[in-house]
Amino acid sequence: MFILKRQDVDIKNIQHPKKQDQQIPILSYQGQTFRLLSVFGAVQEEDARALWRDLTDNRGKACVLLEEPERFSVWGKVRLDALEEGDDDQGTPASQPLIQASLLLLQALYIDIEDLLGGKQASQFEKEVASVLTQWRFPQVTSAAVVKTLLTMDPLATQVPAWQDMHLQKLLEEMHRLGKNYFGNANFTERALDALEDMPKGDRQTFLAWLDLSSPGQLWK
Repeated sequence: MFILKRQDVDIKNIQHPKKQDQQIPILSYQGQTFRLLSVFGAVQEEDARALWRDLTDNRGKACVLLEEPERFSVWGKVRLDALEEGDDDQGTPASQPLIQASLLLLQALYIDIEDLLGGKQASQFEKEVASVLTQWRFPQVTSAAVVKTLLTMDPLATQVPAWQDMHLQKLLEEMHRLGKNYFGNANFTERALDALEDMPKGDRQTFLAWLDLSSPGQLWK
């Protein structure tokens, strides 16, 4: 829809209606408001433009591509009244590589727990993941069978759920919390990140650039 520079827009944070410790960045341009969907590093311009074009041309979404010297970001149109009412369904799904990579990390952690701690612990982890996805109302998670599928499917060859950026951040935060509970430290993150080697290089770089700038990024370094 628009390709804009920083001086063209106004960006402010508003309080998340459900989470008192979370701020939501909102971009304003010519009376329209947009919510942050994805962030890319300075060297990821092609990936940022590809996501912007996919959302606008293929999915019919109203989006802004913001160009800054140190980063690129994609913003999706949102109604402020919907945010104030806590209606998270107004957001736009994150790009497919981000969802695929998040699922690969989830599966790697699940396999690690099963291999190192045994099947009983893996089953418990599956239940805890189901609880997290249900509690935070992840789209398309309707049953325990769906959670089992998410833990075992090939996200690079199967349709992935249409989760938003905020869902992925919450998933990574909760995965890190659970991983530390099971292993007693954060050494599992390096093993899990190795699973991203199965992704195409460009997609992997897109995810890592997003992870580096997202709130759970520090946890996974």
